[in-house]
Amino acid sequence: MNDSLILEVADFEHDVLTGIYSEETGKAQPLRFTITVRLKPLAHYEADTALDASKNYMDLKFAASEALPEGVHFKLIEAVADHVCETLFVQDTRIEAVTVKIVKLAIAEANEKIGITLHRERRE
Repeated sequence: MNDSLILEVADFEHDVLTGIYSEETGKAQPLRFTITVRLKPLAHYEADTALDASKNYMDLKFAASEALPEGVHFKLIEAVADHVCETLFVQDTRIEAVTVKIVKLAIAEANEKIGITLHRERRE
């Protein structure tokens, strides 16, 4: 088994233009993101290992917020997740895989978690 380094930002909320129903179009709705990336780790991390030996967690958050194109309406949250994956792959060639979980908060009636999880491996 190969070593891997898993970084995660969990339960990050951001409003995104998404949905297919008339009541969803034209206004952003809140989504909850959990984003996980897998990187190949260094053989060993010292106490003074520099940040560039890993990945800044804020880059994961950025991919699900500022990196989403402004004014673009995503019909499916699958397309939002795909955009997040592609943003992270372009950002950092060390990323081997990305998993994006999205929960649509606006449609929950009894606190259920309704959404999707998309996992992508880097394609060479």
